[in-house]
Amino acid sequence: MAKADTLPQAPFLTVASPPHIHCGRTVSGIMKETAIALLPAVAMAVYYYGFDALRVIALSCVTAVVVEAACLKFMHRDVRVDDFSALLTGLLFGMLLPASAPWWLVMVGAAVAILMAKQAFGGIGANPLNPALVGWAALSISWPAHMDIDASMLQTEMVNAVSQLKYFGLDAANQLSLGQLFVGDQLSGLGSAQVAALLAGGLFLLARGHIRPHIPACFLLGVVVTAAIFASVDSATYAGPLFHLLAGSTIFGAFFLATEYASSPVNRTAMVLYGLIGGSMVVIIRVYGIYADGVPFAILLVNLFTPLFDLIKPKPFGAK
Repeated sequence: MAKADTLPQAPFLTVASPPHIHCGRTVSGIMKETAIALLPAVAMAVYYYGFDALRVIALSCVTAVVVEAACLKFMHRDVRVDDFSALLTGLLFGMLLPASAPWWLVMVGAAVAILMAKQAFGGIGANPLNPALVGWAALSISWPAHMDIDASMLQTEMVNAVSQLKYFGLDAANQLSLGQLFVGDQLSGLGSAQVAALLAGGLFLLARGHIRPHIPACFLLGVVVTAAIFASVDSATYAGPLFHLLAGSTIFGAFFLATEYASSPVNRTAMVLYGLIGGSMVVIIRVYGIYADGVPFAILLVNLFTPLFDLIKPKPFGAK
């Protein structure tokens, strides 16, 4: 019989709960790099709108972080605002607002996004809808005058492309060239129309593996196919696919809003359907809806289908 001193000591027999090996990614790391991917769009927003853009975005981020910390403290839960999820929610929400948004509007919207759309459902990873879009929708319905970008930004010479198409027709919308739309020289939410900067940030997220290509690619494909169908019916009335891709917040929605982890499906087939339906609804809302830019409401609506999409499950490994 082996002597007691030759037996392994207790620490060598202790096994922690799995997984024992992981890729090294953390929630805070993903949120931080997503925020970094948005920085070029934030910089372009400051370039076009000046200090007001920085004021709105900074106030939105600070409010989101403070409200989440206070909510967690009130519920006697660990205050984990260092995972940057609240900061990212505030950043996304702030980029949807006009530069003229008053301070109280920014704070109310950011608080709604955190309290009603995130913490009310259990916190990070449990929200059925994109929190930033819920905050935006609450403000758009409650205070439409303050959220009307065209009415609140009369002092600027920039033109809202999707509003021109909605209210004045295709000829008015064509005053903006595709080059202007691509570089973000169009009136919209602070960072939601900075196409070139957002596209660079989206490609960065794809390269880092933080998002998978199925949702953004199918979302953009849904926009292109639906816009092409309308344009083929009457090209003098309906804008073509390139316009709908570059105007408004289409790119922002495809890479940063529709891909929000908790409110989007995880299986390949489900992601394809989710993206196609969401992209198609963008054009349908722009044509028939009362809101000029249909991206936020299109993504909110397709978020509601995520539980149904998640019922589509892949075959088990090795199954015939």
